[in-house]
Amino acid sequence: MLQPTLFAPQTLSVSDLTRYLRAVLESDPVLQNIWVLGEVSNLSRPASGHVYFTLKDERSALKCVIWRPAAQRVGHLLQNGKAVEAHGEISVYERDGVYQLYIDALRPAGEGALFQEFLRLKAQLEAEGLFNGELKRPLPEYPQRIGIVTSATGAALQDMLHTIQRRWALADVLVSPCSVQGAEAPLEIIAALNRLANLSQLPDVILITRGGGSLEDLWAFNDERVVRQIAASPIPTVTGIGHETDFTLADFAADLRAPTPTGAAEMATPDSAEQKQTISHLERTLADACLQGVQELRVAWMNLQHNLERLSPLGLVRSDQQRLDGLSERLRISWNHAVELKRLNLQGLTHRLGGLNPLAILGRGYAIVTTGTGQLVRRPLDLCTGQPLDVQVAEGHFSVQVTAITPPEFQEKEQE
Repeated sequence: MLQPTLFAPQTLSVSDLTRYLRAVLESDPVLQNIWVLGEVSNLSRPASGHVYFTLKDERSALKCVIWRPAAQRVGHLLQNGKAVEAHGEISVYERDGVYQLYIDALRPAGEGALFQEFLRLKAQLEAEGLFNGELKRPLPEYPQRIGIVTSATGAALQDMLHTIQRRWALADVLVSPCSVQGAEAPLEIIAALNRLANLSQLPDVILITRGGGSLEDLWAFNDERVVRQIAASPIPTVTGIGHETDFTLADFAADLRAPTPTGAAEMATPDSAEQKQTISHLERTLADACLQGVQELRVAWMNLQHNLERLSPLGLVRSDQQRLDGLSERLRISWNHAVELKRLNLQGLTHRLGGLNPLAILGRGYAIVTTGTGQLVRRPLDLCTGQPLDVQVAEGHFSVQVTAITPPEFQEKEQE
């Protein structure tokens, strides 16, 4: 008879078991950082933005989930029947009790090996010094000729031509077309670079570009021959290959890497609108500087002229001339003053002399009586009766004859 064991195994509920299995899977570091290769099937994209599908191979299938944030980045790589390599972590969806791969990154199948080759070749060329920053050359500030190595039928070329025309229409554009994908692309890219390098008038800069794609699509720009050709280019080079997140070995060999083909065209050309603003600013600055310079020279010239006049003998002459003018003016004033005094004095003397002039007395009714011999008659007793006399008055003279003589004593009595 079977006896019950002392320590019976623990009985778990389905939920407990599922939760336990989930904890076991999520504690395994290998299962939390894993790449899985398989073919996409049962692809579903609901309105939530999450992506659900199954990875399968000949013997097994694995359910996969990509949450919306990651799906916005890598969802474009998914297509039923396409082989991919998916990276993520293994966990359990407890409701259905199934384990799933929660994906955060995707790449087309085979890119893993390509990426390893990319790293190997990058390390080799880097050790040779092909990517040395000291070898990088500056781009010309104002390119006159721009070479472009890209596909003649790609949209990237039209975008670049439009950008160059908008930013720097003065430049001539030389397109050297080539394939940018496939087995023949590396040799065509090298030939396109050689055509530009052998022109009689070399371009000032070369743009090496193509649109976005997978690592396999861009592999021609990881070809060792292409990388060495770019590093040896006698002309400064700018790469604009793929999208901003894409890197190729050609980017490391070029003098400058742009995130996109359009970015390469922008980096290689100055902005004509900005140049016009700069020129306008420089014109204003130059005009202001010239005006200020002229003003400073004018002030300096005036100072020199002042100093020259101060030190020149002409200044002394002018000073003496001014002094002479002052003395002449003082002499004129003094002379006029002296003349005026003399004139006033002469007038006084003339007036006084006029007062003593006998003729002036005649104007008041007096007369001068003289004898025939011209002697003045002062006393009547000096005359005799019948004696002729000459009488001068203010307005002429006339002759008279003495008819009677009155002695002075009789005149006094008559007056009494």
